[in-house]
Amino acid sequence: MATLVGGSPAWAKPPQRAAKPAAPAKAAAAAKTTAAASRTADDKIAVGDPVAWQAALDRAGFSPGIIDGRLAKKTVVALRAFQRAKGLPETGRPDDATRASLGLDSAPSTTTYTITSDDERQVGPWPKTWYEKSKAGRLGYTSLAALVAERGHCSRDLLQRLNRKINLDRLQAGDTLTIPNVQHSASPSRAASIEIDFSDKIVYLLDKGKNVVGLYHCSIAKDKSKRPSGACKVKVVKENPEYLFDPAKWPEVKDVKRKLLIPPGPRCPVGLCWIGLSLDGYGIHGTPEPENIGKTGSHGCFRLTNWDALELGQRIRVGTPVRFTERTALLAQLR
Repeated sequence: MATLVGGSPAWAKPPQRAAKPAAPAKAAAAAKTTAAASRTADDKIAVGDPVAWQAALDRAGFSPGIIDGRLAKKTVVALRAFQRAKGLPETGRPDDATRASLGLDSAPSTTTYTITSDDERQVGPWPKTWYEKSKAGRLGYTSLAALVAERGHCSRDLLQRLNRKINLDRLQAGDTLTIPNVQHSASPSRAASIEIDFSDKIVYLLDKGKNVVGLYHCSIAKDKSKRPSGACKVKVVKENPEYLFDPAKWPEVKDVKRKLLIPPGPRCPVGLCWIGLSLDGYGIHGTPEPENIGKTGSHGCFRLTNWDALELGQRIRVGTPVRFTERTALLAQLR
């Protein structure tokens, strides 16, 4: 099992401190723990180590959604899309050929993350109202557990199952936790265009030949009238963006009468990355609530987890074409 030290996000730059291989017995124990933690009654596909498959898909740029140790719909879609991209039988199920192509046996399914004092400084403050948020310097993580879960692209529930003896509410600098191994050995391929499927709530990345080279799950506008149609282009890509809160676009907010500038941070409404589109007011962005992706509707934009938004921003450029569709014809058999 490799070791990471806090500071740099796992999806971005590699850690400054070198990884230290663990003893074979410890690595085997970690794999056993991962498998045991991942076997639940609602798994759609039974497999020895679901976290290994989800982490490998994540590293390949085919997001399984938030890593939760369950090979359910989002993971199956990602698995089939990866199989198609590699010219493998599109079964949507783990098999030896897919295992080899994903490199499951060349990288551990989990790694460890050590919390630093810098991580502690990235937690809080906790303003509740929009006015209070606008006065904060930065909107940090709600807790160290939320920070560590984001480093492993995983749910808090899985983080707890991987660290059964650790109280996630009492974390501090120096604590070391097991997380899914989501470090890329190489950068995912760049995309020539994007297609957003409203039906399945997926952002597909395509190459010049219209072949799928990656995908990310997203939340879309609950109100169908606010969903864009046709096509546009990427206008800007910005990490750590601020957010202009306009009460006119938030009818559920009754106590704010003017626009407010909300500071950046993981709990900013647009998360850690904003990909602005050439359609006024529309963009693809991160979120302060990664576990709600695909479950709750947006006000019109396309929400991804922070790590997926950051990775997407690295795989495209200003001018990348974006197409919207109610149900894409590109991957019909993947459903």
